[in-house]
This record gives sequence, structure tokens and C-alpha cells, in this order.
Amino acid sequence: MKPVKLSRALTAALLLAVPFVSYAQEAAEPEEASSPVTWSIAATTDYVFRGVSQTDEGPALQAGLTYTAPFGLYVGAWGSNVDFGDPDPEAGVRGVDTELDLFVGYSHDFNDSWNLDVSALRYTYHGASDGVDSGDYMEYIAKVTWAGPVEVSGLVAYAPDYGDLTPKAKESYANLSASYEFGDSGISLGAGVGYTSVDYGAETIDGERFDYGVTDYFDGALTVSKAFGPATATLGYYTTFASDADLLKDESGIYDDRIALTISIGN
Repeated sequence: MKPVKLSRALTAALLLAVPFVSYAQEAAEPEEASSPVTWSIAATTDYVFRGVSQTDEGPALQAGLTYTAPFGLYVGAWGSNVDFGDPDPEAGVRGVDTELDLFVGYSHDFNDSWNLDVSALRYTYHGASDGVDSGDYMEYIAKVTWAGPVEVSGLVAYAPDYGDLTPKAKESYANLSASYEFGDSGISLGAGVGYTSVDYGAETIDGERFDYGVTDYFDGALTVSKAFGPATATLGYYTTFASDADLLKDESGIYDDRIALTISIGN
């Protein structure tokens, strides 16, 4: 779910980047269930991925489907509407309106407390205007979870060909999160912080080397969730921050602090 892609025009102001915890990543880490097939449908007031709005601060409808084999291998797909701006090929604006993520992974429980999850995730974007790169890319993810009184997870991700730039950028992401569930109340609290680093690489034009440098920023999230049978309501506060505050300034406001409400249902 995706990150908003990079464009050369934004190299000095930070690409259309990525937020805290992607719904797609959550879908790619299925919990144990009686059925090998799990599904989810969600409605949210704002699709936030690693701190950044993917819907131009608008609502989204999302759905996911995962099949998990008895030995821990899983495959699945997850989709959402997105809003990456009105199509403008001359300006390099894609006009993408749909994201579909395809993933395969392996989850292994070492014991009752420790779990390792590794996956490969393909972000695909649809609805782009003719002649504009849609910005599809691969990301490789590893996550370790400790399930104690407080569940703590550490995640690292790497995308070797990130965005729609030439040359392709390299994106790295790390996240540390924790959650606590209040007994059988169905209420849980979550918090997390993430760090995104994008290396734009370099290229030689007419014998002159251009190094486009590195852009990085942090994202944070605080959430409270309440389960109502098969449905869950989550209220989240999301933020982004960087050492150079100008990196996160954008007229659209997609990097601004925000609150989002998500209602989901699934098995």
C-alpha cells in the first residue's frame, strides 16, 4: 500500500513518500486462523502509509485476501484506491487512482513468544496517464515480533528500484512498534516510529556526474482500537518529521499531522 512515488521535481522537497505502517504490510503478516484463507475489508477516512496520505487526505476503501499454508508460507493480494494527482504527462504526474499489492512470505514461530516473518511485496499502481511511468516496484521485508505482556515488533524493508525516477532510487525503511491489549475488553493501544531513507543515486549526463543525494525523514503513529465481534474500529494519529523541516512542506498537506478513523471487518 503503498508509498507515493518519487519524481525528479521533488528531489529538493522530498518525494511523494511513504508513511508509518502500511495496511499492505499488515495484510502480509497473517495471524493464525482456523481457515487457511483470511480476508479483510476496510473503510478509512485517510489511507496513511508511513505517515503520508496516499489519498490526498481523502477516504479509501480497501480489501485483502491471504492464503497461508500449514508450514507458514503465505501468498496474497491487497488493494486500495489512491489519489496521486490529476493526470499531467508533461509534468510527469501519473494520475494513479488504484493500488494493488501482491505478496509472498514465510512466517515462523520459534516459540510462544518469538516470530520471524519475511516477505517480498510488489506494489503496483493503476490508472496512470499514457506515457507516464506508474512507478511499480518491489520491496523486501523482514519483521521480528516478541509477544509478551506488550507485543513489540521490529521491521526493516528495502526497495532497490524505488519510484519512477531514472536512475531508479533505493529506499530503506525501519520501524519499531509496540501494542498492548487490555485483557478481554477488545481495546488495544499501539505506538510506533519509523525511518525512511531514499538514495536518489547518480548519473552522468554529457560527461558530467550528477549526485542526487539522500532524503530521509521519520514518521510516528499512536493508535487505539476496539474490537466489536468480527469488526474493529481504529483511531490513529500520524505524524512526520525531519531534521530539515522544509523537506516535508507540500501544498497538498500530505505530510501534515493527521487523524484517521478506520473500520475493518474480516476473519
